[in-house]
Amino acid sequence: MATILEAARAGQVPEPVRQVASREGIDPDQLRRAVAEGSAVIMQRGNHALGVGKGLRTKVNVNIGTSSTRISLEEEVEKARIAERFGADTITDLSMGGNIRAIREAVFRATTIPVTTVPIYETAALVGLENMTHTDILSTIRAQAAAGVNSMVLHCVDNKLLGLLKRQQRISGVVSKGGSITCVYMHFHDRENPFIELFDEILDTFRRYDIVISFGNTARGGGIHDGWDQAQEEELRKNCALGRYARERGVQVIIEVAGGHVRFDRIAPVIRSCKQAAPFPLFVAGPLPTDIALGYDHIAGCAGASAASAAGADYLCSITPSEHLGLPGPEQVKEGLIAFRIAAHIGDIAKYGMDAADREMSLRRAGFDRDGQFALALDERRARELAGDTVDCSMCGDFCAIRLMKRILGDNRLAE
Repeated sequence: MATILEAARAGQVPEPVRQVASREGIDPDQLRRAVAEGSAVIMQRGNHALGVGKGLRTKVNVNIGTSSTRISLEEEVEKARIAERFGADTITDLSMGGNIRAIREAVFRATTIPVTTVPIYETAALVGLENMTHTDILSTIRAQAAAGVNSMVLHCVDNKLLGLLKRQQRISGVVSKGGSITCVYMHFHDRENPFIELFDEILDTFRRYDIVISFGNTARGGGIHDGWDQAQEEELRKNCALGRYARERGVQVIIEVAGGHVRFDRIAPVIRSCKQAAPFPLFVAGPLPTDIALGYDHIAGCAGASAASAAGADYLCSITPSEHLGLPGPEQVKEGLIAFRIAAHIGDIAKYGMDAADREMSLRRAGFDRDGQFALALDERRARELAGDTVDCSMCGDFCAIRLMKRILGDNRLAE
């Protein structure tokens, strides 16, 4: 059976492509061409199809998952439910503690949106860094694929890139957990990256289940002083080459770039440079344009992600207030998601002029339609709580600027 990519290349418009095109308000054949050329991907989970890439609304991912020291199946399920309820496009389960497969199964039962994993996490947690083998890693990938995972992250750092990372004088070194686990595995076993050595077998599995491959961002910076460097350039080159090979085999590709910490003035140039390197959709974790927002990294991340989205990033990974501090709870997941949905929307205004909702909000404010404003809010309950029990906004009281100026300008001007 042909994958979505193979069907698109053959000139067909598969049902998932039609579904996404209808939801996004674009021509189905236009989306088919984007999928065929690799600038857009379609993730499908059951009857739910999601598009990421060129011409499509910027998507937001939410990370959930246990750690080795904090394990609660119920809490992870609640995080997943909150993520879907408040508009996440995808969920990534990063669980490394407890019964990982049971947690993932519970997340599947509680949600309908696509789910991503980082398979080396589960392998390392179950087998151990020193004990796991290439066979263990491949077995995990196959089991997760059969379980219904829609996308997987593979960190394809090779020995050349590892050598660059060793030589470069970074403050924070390597901050990618998946990337660091992969590097340590390579060091322990004195071998090349298992994902590279097993790439053909992995692609066979991905093609069979029509799974999207997401090339991880091992070399991302851990602080704004660890700027875009030779290691990140090499990783981008390597991932693009592997991505082109994967597409030839019928597997859809996402590239993760410019994540972690990036100075604000460097975000847009880096994103544009990455877009020029290959057509693949770009996934960005963050980026954080400052290192001092501890406890408020979701706000700093919103600033960085807005710049990344506006410059062309297609897919954002939300950051919570707990970033750098500890495993986030359900409320922190929600706060991070809302911040990054704002960032995605800001980017879509810049990229595509998607400002209809903003105009509608302005009209309702001008018309003193308080309930109408609440209905348009990303979090209606939060907006109502902050508004209190007053009939009108209590900020200006009798000296409301809009009311005062309506006497001079008239109602019609504000409604135009």
